[in-house]
Amino acid sequence: MRKIGFIGLGNMGGPMAANLAKAGHDVTATDLSIGAVDRAVEAGCKRGATVAETVKDADVVVSMLPADWHVPLAKRAIAQGAHFVSSSYIAPEMRALDAAASTAGVALVNEVGLDPGIDHVMAHWLMADYRASGAHHPDNEFEFISYCGGVPKIPNAFRYKFSWSPLGVLKALRSPSRSIRGFTELEVSRPWDALSSYSAPLPQPETFEVYPNRDSIPFMEEYGFEPGWRVREFVRGTLRLNGWSDAWADVFQEIETLEGEAGEARLKEMSDKFWAENAYDEGEPDRVVLCVALKVSRAGETVYHKTYVMDAWGDARGTAMARLVSVPVSLAVEAVLNREIHPGVSAAPRDPKLVARWMENVDRLAQHLQVVDHLA
Repeated sequence: MRKIGFIGLGNMGGPMAANLAKAGHDVTATDLSIGAVDRAVEAGCKRGATVAETVKDADVVVSMLPADWHVPLAKRAIAQGAHFVSSSYIAPEMRALDAAASTAGVALVNEVGLDPGIDHVMAHWLMADYRASGAHHPDNEFEFISYCGGVPKIPNAFRYKFSWSPLGVLKALRSPSRSIRGFTELEVSRPWDALSSYSAPLPQPETFEVYPNRDSIPFMEEYGFEPGWRVREFVRGTLRLNGWSDAWADVFQEIETLEGEAGEARLKEMSDKFWAENAYDEGEPDRVVLCVALKVSRAGETVYHKTYVMDAWGDARGTAMARLVSVPVSLAVEAVLNREIHPGVSAAPRDPKLVARWMENVDRLAQHLQVVDHLA
């Protein structure tokens, strides 16, 4: 029986730890919340009194803590010859551990949740499918989009609901982004400066508001875009219900004015208010929509165009967000234990065998999953 040290048992971490215990692993779990640890123990985990005790002798260390915890935990994992898994983005400090992890023969796997995570796997599938299609040509032009969002299944006036503290959402609105539009890098300081409309190819087509998120451009290499390719558009972004920007207009305006300690205090105050007014009620269904598309043209004619589209919502199994984050993390843990992911630092897998396994599981988690061929 393989040992797993699991740290962080919140809305996402709790179901993950339970899934791993249910699969027959020896899971020791800890969290600042005693109640969260109690629930994990009820689900079959062992109680870890401290982080050190939790990860001791573990074959895999799983972190669902805030991002600044990941690198110290990954270093501890390397030192004891354990693998490391998190759903967070790969920070430069994590990337810098690649050589040490490779030498130790351990995998540090990140970006294996929903977004980032399932979106990466969809992108790898599309790129492999395109390469196998026979449509490749040096004169091709590429358009790639990846939009993901958690939205209320039952729309409200605020056009959004929170399943955990809104503070992270508010801080993200203050973050710049970088993407490609019209063959040119597009840099914006605030999401609403690059807001656009996107029609998702769902069974009943639906239009959403979308905007770039973080820095999209490094993911071109991650997805296998080659130097010299003519890229008209490349954007990884966030998806929101139509009407979101109007409902949040006052929020945008105030965020723009906040600075320093007083600004941070005001953000916390706004977060508490939004949590009180727009949190999900017990049993209220959430919804997750994810669309990843690759369109390739040559001399004005489309030669390849497919969209991987997913629509999922909360049901008797729990929230859509929790299962779409927790199950991929569990799959990553299984993959590193089975030595299916190479040592070193990596994101969600591109190996065809693992891509197929991931998407078979996602198909069971979502109410709708489809590859739409726009040329069929």
